[in-house]
Amino acid sequence: MIYCTECGQELPNDARYCSKCGASVLRTEWEEFQVSADDLLGRVKELIKEGNIRRVIIRNEHGENLIEIPVTLGVIGALVAPQLAAIGAIAALATRCTVAVERKV
Repeated sequence: MIYCTECGQELPNDARYCSKCGASVLRTEWEEFQVSADDLLGRVKELIKEGNIRRVIIRNEHGENLIEIPVTLGVIGALVAPQLAAIGAIAALATRCTVAVERKV
């Protein structure tokens, strides 16, 4: 059995959300790294192919969010194409970007 980190409710091991408070039970961790604009699109494509990514956030040099991409199994493929096109446009405007990645543990 596992326990909700928000309310302490006991949950079955395969639970995705708490049955009492609705909080997500999935554990995630964040990783951040800086990339040059030339490497941005290729690096994001690599991250998506890894398969354990839940979300990708791209920030500019000032720490402002430029784009946030939720990555789920249903999103991979044609639905990601517009976001990848936007990342290409961001790469043309920025010199260095920070990529923040939320991974499933």
